[in-house]
Amino acid sequence: MAVDVTTEEVFRLARAMTLKNAAAELTYGGGKSAILADPKQPLADKEHLIRTFARAIKDITEYIPGPDMGTDEQCMAWVKSEIGRAVGLPRAMGGIPLDEIGATGFGLSVCTEVASKFCHLDLKGSRIVIQGFGSVGKHAARFLAAQGTLLVGVADSQGALFNPQGINVKQLIKLKNSGKSVIDYPQGDKLDRDAVIDIECDIWIPAARPDVIHADNVARLKTHLVVSGANIPFKETAERICHQRNILVVPDFIANAGGIICAAVEYDGGNQTIAFETIAEKICHNTTLVLERATQTDRLPRQIAVELAQRRVCIAKEYFS
Repeated sequence: MAVDVTTEEVFRLARAMTLKNAAAELTYGGGKSAILADPKQPLADKEHLIRTFARAIKDITEYIPGPDMGTDEQCMAWVKSEIGRAVGLPRAMGGIPLDEIGATGFGLSVCTEVASKFCHLDLKGSRIVIQGFGSVGKHAARFLAAQGTLLVGVADSQGALFNPQGINVKQLIKLKNSGKSVIDYPQGDKLDRDAVIDIECDIWIPAARPDVIHADNVARLKTHLVVSGANIPFKETAERICHQRNILVVPDFIANAGGIICAAVEYDGGNQTIAFETIAEKICHNTTLVLERATQTDRLPRQIAVELAQRRVCIAKEYFS
């Protein structure tokens, strides 16, 4: 749910979901939907809109809604009560609240740990910058901090924060959960939100909107590794430029598959423990596979990842022909 989402964006996100499901070898296809509205509107109005949306897709029975930007477990509960199907549900409804537990962020931390070895980075002490400190970014920061990384830069819709000495992740999460911005954190420099691109670091994680890095701003990145937490955050041209500059970019549908893997486990009747085990196994395997082949062939990781996913789709389709 966003005030500026477009049909083209939804199409591209749907394709990304197809690749994500296929790469993760899930027994589902891939799709995406969006509501053109302000996710911060009054709760009663949001509930009415979500329930109206749910009724509109009631007959599209092969589509299973799940939470994404602007929606959460509560929204999925409203959908479930209307049409009887949704994932990412609250615990009280027997679900695995993937935003609450940080499933996507956990998957990003697994991916980052694997990818760091291909950049000859020691994760302990590595400087991290995260663009977007919502349900994905804050959990990625939490899991990575537990492995000894140092968060030096972060941004949300209100601005960016930079502190070369490090930002206390627990304190920042508590601040964000209280409804404040990262720029309300007491220590560090307060910057324009787009300045987060300029902060020098070892690992840069986009966890906000699509297309944040493109040909006009990619030269500003000063990092060794990019792990894509958001969906389609890089334009293809920008990824090629990063490759030429020896910046490793792990594709979105490989790095941020934790949420959809968790959702699939929930839909199949699994629990949180199984979800985290499955996320770790699948993302570790796919990240290693893609980056090893990319290193051996000197091709873009995205090219390898797309071929991998498309091949798995084609193999699956043969069983239905």
